[in-house]
Amino acid sequence: RNLLGEKFMKRLLGQGNPDAGALRAGYANLRHHIEYIGWLAETRRWLAGDEMSLADFAAAAHLSALDFASDVDWSISEPARDWYARVKSRPSFRPLLQDQVPGVTPPAHYADLDF
Repeated sequence: RNLLGEKFMKRLLGQGNPDAGALRAGYANLRHHIEYIGWLAETRRWLAGDEMSLADFAAAAHLSALDFASDVDWSISEPARDWYARVKSRPSFRPLLQDQVPGVTPPAHYADLDF
């Protein structure tokens, strides 16, 4: 189970309320992933090395969905936030930032390339 599944898919599919334990575990796991991305961003230019790769786009796409739902605490890691801002600024990533979900308003920084 994951945060988006618990918070949104259950509601959309009429499967009841989110499981509090699953949410706690999801947020704890997200924190570890943000810290790891921050460590990677401090030790190299992009997640997999000196060149941007699918690893950056895959991680950023997943984080984008969580960020849209206001679930990412970017204060955990400034290097992770800076890496994400660099990915968001890529022309190929910008269309993703225009996506909308009915009934969900993203945080003000979501589409801000320099948040």
